[in-house]
Amino acid sequence: MDFPKWAAGPAACVVLSWLTGSAFAQSGPDQLPELVVTADRTPEPVGNTGSAISVVSHDTIAKANAGSLVDALRTVPGLDITESGGPGSTTNIRLRGANTGQTLVMIDGIRVNDPTAASGDFDFSLIAPSAIERVEVLKGPQSALYGSDAMGGVINIITKKGSGPAQFNVRTEAGSYGTVSTSGSAIGSSGPWSYAVTGNGEHSNGFSRYGYRIPSIEAQFPNLENDGFDRIGGTARIAYDAGEGVRLESGVLSSFTRSAYDASTGKFPDTPSSANRQIDQVWGKATVDSFGGILSQSVNVFETRIDRSFNDISYKTNMLPVNTTSTITDYVGNSVGAEYQGTVKVGALGSVVYGARTQHETADVSLTKLLPVAVSTVPQLAGMQDTNSLFGLWQLPIGDRLNVTMGGRVDDVAGVATFETWRATAAYNISETGTKLRASAGTGAKAPTLFQLYAPIYGNTGLSPEQSFGYDAGIDQSLFDGRVTLSLTGYGNHFNNLIDFVFDGGNPLGHYVNVARAETSGVEFGGTVVLVPGLLKLNAAYTYLRAKDLSTGLTLARRPEHLARFALSYTPTPEWLIEPRIVTVSKRYSGDGETGPLAPYTRVDLYSEYKIDKTWKVFARGENIFNAHYQEVLNFGTTGPAIYGGFNATW
Repeated sequence: MDFPKWAAGPAACVVLSWLTGSAFAQSGPDQLPELVVTADRTPEPVGNTGSAISVVSHDTIAKANAGSLVDALRTVPGLDITESGGPGSTTNIRLRGANTGQTLVMIDGIRVNDPTAASGDFDFSLIAPSAIERVEVLKGPQSALYGSDAMGGVINIITKKGSGPAQFNVRTEAGSYGTVSTSGSAIGSSGPWSYAVTGNGEHSNGFSRYGYRIPSIEAQFPNLENDGFDRIGGTARIAYDAGEGVRLESGVLSSFTRSAYDASTGKFPDTPSSANRQIDQVWGKATVDSFGGILSQSVNVFETRIDRSFNDISYKTNMLPVNTTSTITDYVGNSVGAEYQGTVKVGALGSVVYGARTQHETADVSLTKLLPVAVSTVPQLAGMQDTNSLFGLWQLPIGDRLNVTMGGRVDDVAGVATFETWRATAAYNISETGTKLRASAGTGAKAPTLFQLYAPIYGNTGLSPEQSFGYDAGIDQSLFDGRVTLSLTGYGNHFNNLIDFVFDGGNPLGHYVNVARAETSGVEFGGTVVLVPGLLKLNAAYTYLRAKDLSTGLTLARRPEHLARFALSYTPTPEWLIEPRIVTVSKRYSGDGETGPLAPYTRVDLYSEYKIDKTWKVFARGENIFNAHYQEVLNFGTTGPAIYGGFNATW
């Protein structure tokens, strides 16, 4: 199993708590907020939903790496995330074993999957954690609610918004690898107006993305260069409550990241290549409540632009200009659309959520050669598509204990395909024991990406949507007046008609076709145990994943069978927190066909903070303090022992 023996102790504590009380809470590493918005497209008590949902709280994000969401998201059972060489590098997510492009990512409810990406995924290095209030992770096929891409689930990144008296915050940290990060925010409300403005700036000298702390590579290339990154960005949200059930909201987000990167192959893989990535998003929403709140309607208009530029440098026999290739590839993806949603409360029959959505996407890719001979810009891809959707969801309470939902959706991708999806959930609450039983099942679909359809040589306009069927069942509960909260979920997914890149006689350079099938199944566990009230608390998250390519029977790339995280919070005084954290990952394969095996590893971090007064707080964070050598992607480096410290001021 490649599961480290050290895990036996903490795991035994959790299992013992289960055996003595057999009680589970809603899945996720944190105590969930009273309401979630992603599970059924409307705010609802988390106890009412039959879906498996985890929430990464603002507190968890604030105590993690300021330059990357990786550490915070690893607290979510069922979610695996990889960076190709540390913060600032390409960062991808897999949810319940699905491919990276099979998880829908939203920011404030607006989808941000990149139209120019070959798999249509979202690169999490685009956004800084400091702008985020919380992240809701909805697991399992959710295309019936959110359409294409939501096969593995949905990740909804929710930015900060204003309420209450004006509050200001400044946070600064600095540390290893020449890292400096500063963020600030102003949040509040005045009369009918509310506002939230955030800003951030980060710099890191970094380390070599290729080969850092990998002895065989460092022996071959003793002078690896550092690959750092810079990021600047901000968000703004403003809302106006006009009274009589009318509310107007608007938001804007912009983030720019410049980072160095390396190749992974060739005679000179440690290259001075660099990438610029920028995301810009703007949206406006009007909500009207009528008939005493019986009918709620909203219209949301939005536009998202993701602009990526890669200056790729490679060498042949030596590093002279005549043997140097320098190519700039520009990717510009744009998405604009509108969505209408209505919610009708029908008394004892629950409520009905319904709506329609239209979206226009474009993808433009161009290539400019600088060396060895300059060649003017040549268009590589110019694609566009329109998607129109209708959806509906019935939320039905049956008695005081059972809540059932049934929903469906039709998506029409103009000129490509029309597909239908469905979803059903059930949640049964036993308030006397704090138990919730839940289950869900549904179908997922993913339309071919613009790159897969229209890329020169590789594209195939005859592609059809990928499809999936998935289900899960779980039990949540708290006991001892909330001192123990645990969750256990079992799930399965079957993927059909998957799009793969293959070579054949008619296409010796390769092309995309619908040929692949895959199956994933597993178990997710999350729990919090207050060992000593006010002094000691244990948080645990564990995922068992079986992910197989059904055509070969081999394990899918970058899917560890076991992944666990433990954090022990120790508060010797009300002002002081000490929190060691342990992440352990089992053996996995970096490439398809079980190629590029990566050894299991265990990494230990340490976080501590001290509240000086109600305004000032100082903190320190140690990463990989026991110097574990490991790789997330074959031949790409990961952090060595590192220390960061700073202060946080709120007034």
